[in-house]
Amino acid sequence: MPPIIKNKKTKIVVTGGAGFIGSNLVDALIREGFNVHVIDNLSGGKRENVNKKVKLHVTDITDLNKIQPIINGAEYVFHLAALPRVQFSIEHPLEADETNVKGTLNVLVASQEAKVRRVIYSASSSAYGDQKSLPLKESMPAYPKSPYGLQKYIGELYCHLWYSVYSLPTVSLRYFNVYGPRQNDSGAYALVIAKFLKQCSLNKPMTITGDGKQTRDFTSVHDVVRANLLAMKSNKVGHGEIINIGTGKNRSINYIAKLIGGPIEYTLARFEPRNTLADNSLARRLLGWRPQVSIDAGIDELKNCPCPCGSEKKYKRCHGA
Repeated sequence: MPPIIKNKKTKIVVTGGAGFIGSNLVDALIREGFNVHVIDNLSGGKRENVNKKVKLHVTDITDLNKIQPIINGAEYVFHLAALPRVQFSIEHPLEADETNVKGTLNVLVASQEAKVRRVIYSASSSAYGDQKSLPLKESMPAYPKSPYGLQKYIGELYCHLWYSVYSLPTVSLRYFNVYGPRQNDSGAYALVIAKFLKQCSLNKPMTITGDGKQTRDFTSVHDVVRANLLAMKSNKVGHGEIINIGTGKNRSINYIAKLIGGPIEYTLARFEPRNTLADNSLARRLLGWRPQVSIDAGIDELKNCPCPCGSEKKYKRCHGA
């Protein structure tokens, strides 16, 4: 049966709704008129990212007792809260596991008790690790190369199990290298495109790890948001599916640096998969989703962004908040 969206005041909970992807999703839900509640401990997200029309609950998904009353009464839950980034999980495996595994379990328990119509889980292509062939298909076995990749994969397994055992409708969306407005450009775990843009704005060289020939399937946050909305509304999902959300095209880090323009400095390679490339045929079939934003257009948007997603100057023009 298709999900029933009673009216535009349907309650929706977004965990991690103050973060990069979560806040962009929240804005889209508000534009559609939904009653949105955000759960975020603000460890990675920013209060200023949160749409003023939502109810922000500053709390942690690792505390089941606190998130249960927030999720109660919700029709849909988008679970994006996480301690992201591969390197962070390598350096802080216990802290990452507490949020990425236990936190996800708590969200599923609270959602099952609240009888929500569907949980949409933000998974990660890092679950694939290094594979012998490309593109990466959902039928391939997972070979995560980091605690983060493993933790996100465990979340997928929990989502499928909660559908099988408890009949909680779930769907997991495996994101491929998301970029766009509000991406993190600070610290050791900054996203590469945001880091390059910030380095250029400070008249510093763009630092590339390794030889820069490693490739990624860079996916615009605008396309990721559409995928989430379609996953909420589709009558073809909700049975614990795992679905790739990637463009089906990959580009090298050197190519990204050339698009942005500026001097380059190479540093030691990091422990990470060499290449990623999504097979998005399942997303096309089950969600009716197709990527709309090319990497060239996406970077052009960010280069012309007056903030560029670090400063809050001209915030409304840039982000439509």
